[in-house]
Amino acid sequence: MNIKGFKFSAVEAAVKKPGRLDLGLIFSEMPAAVAGVFTTNKVKAAPVLLGMERMKNGLCQAVVVNSGNANACTGPQGIEDARETARLVAEGLGIPDEAVQVSSTGVIGQPLPMERLRRAIPALIEGLGTGTFDDVARAIMTTDTFPKIEARNGVAGGIPYSIAGIAKGAGMIMPNMATMLAFIVTDAAVEPAWLKKVFKEANDASFNIISVDGDTSTNDTALIMANGMAGNPQIKAGTPDADSFVLHLTDVLLALAKQIVKDGEGATKLVEITINGARSGADAKRAAMAVANSLLVKTAFFGQDANWGRILAAVGYSGAEVDPDKAELFFDDVQMVKNGIFVGGDAEARGTEVLRKKEFAVTVNLKLGEGISTVYTSDLSYDYVKINADYRT
Repeated sequence: MNIKGFKFSAVEAAVKKPGRLDLGLIFSEMPAAVAGVFTTNKVKAAPVLLGMERMKNGLCQAVVVNSGNANACTGPQGIEDARETARLVAEGLGIPDEAVQVSSTGVIGQPLPMERLRRAIPALIEGLGTGTFDDVARAIMTTDTFPKIEARNGVAGGIPYSIAGIAKGAGMIMPNMATMLAFIVTDAAVEPAWLKKVFKEANDASFNIISVDGDTSTNDTALIMANGMAGNPQIKAGTPDADSFVLHLTDVLLALAKQIVKDGEGATKLVEITINGARSGADAKRAAMAVANSLLVKTAFFGQDANWGRILAAVGYSGAEVDPDKAELFFDDVQMVKNGIFVGGDAEARGTEVLRKKEFAVTVNLKLGEGISTVYTSDLSYDYVKINADYRT
């Protein structure tokens, strides 16, 4: 994968325990336009607070990220540790301190092991050029079972460019925004103000329509860096290639979002939930998220139980306007409910066959208006409890 002007590195710093990559670095040879979206949790980790502050500069040249420790709920020392990490990376790279973004993920409430990070950072910088984006994707994993990486190629003004992204996330997944880290790089030249606008919109159409367990973290961060080294005419609102750039960007983010759901802690299913015919788009989103977050629905998915009643019940308590005598419900193309009543016949058996698949769709038509929303969720298995019961040990 060749994203012009970007270099990558990852090392083992033994942040939580030895034996794995856990410190990653993304470096742009030129200062890049940057945009970011952060957690809406009122309890924000130190790197999130620092990142939000530095985002105002509009430029970024490096991102350093660790797994194994969230640096959250660590007080003033946590902020100082985040600043020191950025400072050490900046000094090693010979760039301004403010040009470095810091991110962390892992256990909450424990101070960063700064001695280990100080020892590891020189090797991290030395590894630039030989490391890969995939190495960084592995370094940011916590309970993830596989690295998440996606890329698209585009053309602007006749000049090719690339967009690539990595993400981590398996548990504590819930908008707004979904709980994860995501780092996107592109060598396209993009107007900074427009980049911020379209990056937020792409997040709304991807990371903000997934749920695994309904929890929102302290460390959610999604960043994009655009260094312009492809040499294309600057992409901005109204230019001929603006729409295709947004399409490629959203494709990358949505593909990463689906990988996060597919890798949900203990998950065995990826389920697309669509509510259409709602009174409004907001009503549709409300109902879709209620279904996606229902523990009863998710356990039925795991048990491959075509329990459509749990789904309609979730729609009914979502706050969306519902006429129970109009609703229709489908598992893939198998209709289970018509005008609020089970259709009978062999629907139960056919619906159960759908739920045996690894990926399937649930569609509810409320027949009240034009509102529509799609979200992605996982099932809830025994392993989810096991993983999270032992997370700190």
